[in-house]
Order: sequence, then C-alpha cells, then structure tokens
Amino acid sequence: RVPAETPPPNKQVKPLFRHFRRIDSCLQTRVAFRGSDEIFCRVYMPDHSYVTIRSRLSASVQDILASVTEKLQYSEEQSARGDALVLATVASSGEKAVLQPSEECVFTALGINSHLFACTRDTFDSLVPLPEEVQVVPGDAEVHRVEPEDIARHLTAFHWELFRCVHELEFVDYVFHGERGRRETANLELLLQRCSEVQHWVGTELLLCESLGKRANLLKKLIKIAAICKQNQDMLSFYAIIIGLNNAAISRLRLTWEKLPGKFKNLFRKFENLTDPCRNHKTYREVLAKMKPPLIPFVPLILKDLTFLHEGSKTLLDGLVNVEKLHGIAEKVRTIRKYRSRPLC
Repeated sequence: RVPAETPPPNKQVKPLFRHFRRIDSCLQTRVAFRGSDEIFCRVYMPDHSYVTIRSRLSASVQDILASVTEKLQYSEEQSARGDALVLATVASSGEKAVLQPSEECVFTALGINSHLFACTRDTFDSLVPLPEEVQVVPGDAEVHRVEPEDIARHLTAFHWELFRCVHELEFVDYVFHGERGRRETANLELLLQRCSEVQHWVGTELLLCESLGKRANLLKKLIKIAAICKQNQDMLSFYAIIIGLNNAAISRLRLTWEKLPGKFKNLFRKFENLTDPCRNHKTYREVLAKMKPPLIPFVPLILKDLTFLHEGSKTLLDGLVNVEKLHGIAEKVRTIRKYRSRPLC
C-alpha cells in the first residue's frame, strides 16, 4: 500500500481500571446500564443451593419470584397453603430484610456483600450468610501459636522457590514490553503478587487482634520475624513485613506501639532506616552488597533499576544499537544470576 493511503493510527486510551486489575483488561468495554438490559443472577435457597435466572435489570421482586418459582417447579398449591416464597437480602454481616413485591431494580440496590435469597416466611429467620463470606473470628490465627523462627523459615523457603523459578529474561520482558506485549512473565508477576500479599497479611493479622496485649505481642513477633528473614538473607520478606508495619492503619495504633519494649522499638527504627528510599535506597544497597549468595533481593527495586535504564535512554540511536544501555541491563541480569548461584540450604 502507498503510505499516503495508510489511515492514521487511532490513539488508544487506557481505562483507569486497568491500572488496578490486569484481569479487567480482558473484560468488555464499560458501558452505561439500561433498565431493559437482561442479566443473569443467582438466587439462593436457605440451604445455600441456588438457581440461576435471566431477568431484566429493572425487574420487580414479583417478576424475580415468578422466574424462581418456575425454575423450582413450585406449585400453585404450595402457594395457596401459605408456603409462598418471599425474596430477601442477606449481607455478609448477617443483616437481612424482606423485599416488598412491588419493589423494582432490585439488582442495582444490592450491596457488594449482599445476596438474594428465596424462602418462605417460616424459614426467613434461619437464613445465614454464605460460608465464604462469614467474617474471620478475631484472634483465631495460627500465627499466634507458631514460633517466629518457623514462620521466617517457611517464608524464606517459599519465596526462594518462587524466585528460583523466575527466568532472567522475564525481568527484561516485563520492563521492555508494555502490559499488552508481555509474553512469559507469569512467574515474576506471581512473585510480585506474593510480596503484596505479605504486606497485607501483616496489617490484617494485627488489626484482627481484639486485645491490646495480644496485639502488642504480635507486633513484637512480626518485628522478630523480619529480623530473622534479614538474617536468612530473605530481603523480600523483610521488606514486605516492614512496609506492612508502616501502613497508616498500623502506624496510628498509638497504644500498641507504646506497649512495645524499647529493644524492639530501636530495632524497628533500624529496619526503617534500612528500607528508607532516600538516595536511591543507598542503605539497602550497601547491606545487599555485603551479602553472599544465596539471597532473595527486594524484586520491585530490581524492576525499578531496569525501568530507569530502559526509559533513560533509547535502544536505537540513528539506526545504531545503544551498546552502553544494553551492557547496563546485562549487568543487572548477571546480578540476578549471582544471587541464586548457590542453592538455599
């Protein structure tokens, strides 16, 4: 084709939600809903079995019950005997309410953690939330009963296995190609996801503690776990725990931090200085340089360095390869190879 006939490329606008969940990029384009749109919906029974019905978005409670009755082959005789079905909402907190037959647009009024239940008047009081939505009982975590050394050892062994499975080219592919162009970076993305999970796990376990004493003991245990992970040269777990403890929801627990022994307060301050990003993580890099393999680095920082090398200069200049840039990237990849040059005992 003649270049003049080539249509100008359409500028693609990346929706904001794709920055948060990669799976959303596979979904259909977000559009406005209309009352006439048809959707599929699950309506649960008291025993947590369910029927799937197809209904309009603006359907009334009476319309939904008619579809459920047809699916269940509910007879008119049962309705005449007083066993007529009612539609109710049940939230994960246990709150429930009966919907009136004339109410419309039920689906848009449902809360995020609410579900529709079809039941008789007699069985309404026995409705309970779905098992997967029952809230966690505070203080019932295994972390309170396990020794810090065991937790740190399991974290290190698990993260080493994940880090060992990441191919060196995954780091380069993750940085050089955009979100659409990445090919095989599943292992690296799993490791990054795991880092985030540990951060949230730390905060969640602390906030689930109801008593002040138990919360202070767990805080002390988590700082000790971080210290052992650092000793095991598992800097990924170490960083994740310290970042989790620096979360705003944890930092504002003034009484809990006051109850922490002075020895652990000083230790945590040292760890904060080690994870301080000032001067391009100078303190952390100095400590890492003194370590000998095997070790697990803080992987997001490696990706940051590679991104700086990649975006700081072009790969091709006037048709010539920027060898200096590629040498810098190769050196960073060799560093990753050095970290796991020896097996973890």
